[in-house]
Amino acid sequence: MIMSESMQVTDRERGLIVQGIVVFKCGGSSIDELSEDFFTNIKSMKEAGMKPVIVHGGGPAIEELLDALDISYEFYDGLRKTTEEMMDIVEMVLVGNVNPRLTRRVNAYGLNAVGLSGSDFQLLEATPINYERYGFVGEVASVNVQVIHSLLADGVTPIISPIAIGQDERRYNVNADTAAGAVATALLAKQLIFVTDVPGILKDGELLEEVTTTDIEGYIADGTIYGGMIPKVKAAMKGLTSHVREIMIVNGKKSELKDTTTLAGTTISVPVEASSR
Repeated sequence: MIMSESMQVTDRERGLIVQGIVVFKCGGSSIDELSEDFFTNIKSMKEAGMKPVIVHGGGPAIEELLDALDISYEFYDGLRKTTEEMMDIVEMVLVGNVNPRLTRRVNAYGLNAVGLSGSDFQLLEATPINYERYGFVGEVASVNVQVIHSLLADGVTPIISPIAIGQDERRYNVNADTAAGAVATALLAKQLIFVTDVPGILKDGELLEEVTTTDIEGYIADGTIYGGMIPKVKAAMKGLTSHVREIMIVNGKKSELKDTTTLAGTTISVPVEASSR
């Protein structure tokens, strides 16, 4: 996972830990397809005591604008190399379009949301991964947890764009999966949920509610997990860290509640023997 192992966490050392935080990662391609049930289910979870935080992407919209402006780009290791010119486009799309659009939808369901760029309040501070190779693509070095805690304490749902600020005062584009994992780790989140267009991992047409990373390796090898599901699962597994031991894959198009505080989907965890090392 592209995230600093020494990532600093504001407030943890002061003993301030907010319980019941759930971090949702919404991919840019799925935002416009999120169902009414998805938002009402999040509202139900919030009313049951959960505290939602949403981190979103926007890759398809960024590529669409880059293509429209005839700006060429390259991918290395799955990351788009981002020049300073492209950074203006990335910020314009994520902060000026995707974020307010999603925030309006969340507010329409009474979730009392506010849209934020990761550069606001130095919410996400980043360092470049490898400037020569990736340009202005960063990894999260620290998360300003105090800001998020304050919003959650006031009943506000933060909607975060993965634009980070560096100590050099430059903006950095952070992969949304990575940003969501960093935020979940910093907040000691109860759950990190990847919102997709599938119900979870299926085997013989039946939903697998709980699997381990070892199970997944076997399911990929035997063909149970195949095609477009493989990158979805691998992206989700990057969210597993020493502090986030379980993640979920859920369906944003046909959302269901498993119980008052949990969405239906597949929970992926690290095997007990591996997590005890």
